[in-house]
Amino acid sequence: MGLEEEIREIEEEIASTPYNKSTEAHIGRLKSKLAELKEKLENQSSAGGGTGYSVEKHGDATVALVGFPSVGKSTLINALTNADSETGAYEFTTLDVNPGMLQYRGANIQMLDVPGLIEGAASGRGDGQAVLSVVRTADLVVFVLSVFEIEQYARLREELYKNKVRVDRDPPRVSIRRKAKDGLSVNSSVDLDLDEETIKGVLREHGHVNADVTIGEQVDIDRLIDGVMDNRVYLPSVVAVNKADLIEPDYKETVDEQLRDHDVDPEEAVFISAEEEKGLDALKDVIWEELGLIRIYMDKPGRGIDYEEPLILRAGQTVEDACEKLGGDFEDRFRFARVTGPSAKHDEQQVGQSHELADEDVLRITTSK
Repeated sequence: MGLEEEIREIEEEIASTPYNKSTEAHIGRLKSKLAELKEKLENQSSAGGGTGYSVEKHGDATVALVGFPSVGKSTLINALTNADSETGAYEFTTLDVNPGMLQYRGANIQMLDVPGLIEGAASGRGDGQAVLSVVRTADLVVFVLSVFEIEQYARLREELYKNKVRVDRDPPRVSIRRKAKDGLSVNSSVDLDLDEETIKGVLREHGHVNADVTIGEQVDIDRLIDGVMDNRVYLPSVVAVNKADLIEPDYKETVDEQLRDHDVDPEEAVFISAEEEKGLDALKDVIWEELGLIRIYMDKPGRGIDYEEPLILRAGQTVEDACEKLGGDFEDRFRFARVTGPSAKHDEQQVGQSHELADEDVLRITTSK
């Protein structure tokens, strides 16, 4: 029996088995086996070569525009960046990953116009697996939906989920420490719904025989498997509703209801018209916020403060991170820094490398000679 047939049989058995407490452990083992087989199939496909997509990352962050064919991704990326993507009013016009650079608030944000996804992409249809592998390297996913096809959102999320991309979720708090003997030990800081034997069955299916397992949150079987596999990618996302210029004002309420049906807050979705270049400033603002980028203005000796080309960091990063991004021997020769701005208690505050920076801080680094 081939891998694909074995995967199909297990999926059918899971679908036909009613979920309850008595079948929980069995379903857990089936889902664990399924995850292992899919991993094996993916590795075989990768080893077999073939056509794939490889986009070198540039700039301060990378954003993947994800959507089904003909929702307007190519038009959008052309409006946002210096890209030049071939577009047309028919399906499958974007035949390769098309990168462009969005220059915003001093940052260079790489935008990837990913080929239109189709259902079954995660299992390889239409080069889908190669396309999805590009999404896994991004820092943010922008779901591009047609205002007339909001239901595509659920299908897109499902394709990403099948390719180990978890959107708008944190990694599960599951840690595994292997040991030489004494079997499996399960510890948790919450009262778990899953029973211990189900958890141990999942662990054994993934090759863990002797290990201490700590679970720090309520998990279902799928999330437990995510924690055990430890190869999922967790990305924030934004929903952009395109072609909003084509609807009548009274249809907006219908669209809002459709978004709510898919657990999307209409107030958080960004309504745009790529064709008319409307709503793009709002979309840029949301992308900036979701990426968590901050601008650091460097006070350069003899040249003053450079407000034109800020150093771009992520929220929560420190003076040490700034030194690392600046390169050279800043880290080795660092003596102290002075900070003026939101993160400082006062102007020209003297700080060390562990000081956490904030957006629009002014930073001057003093080094030894």
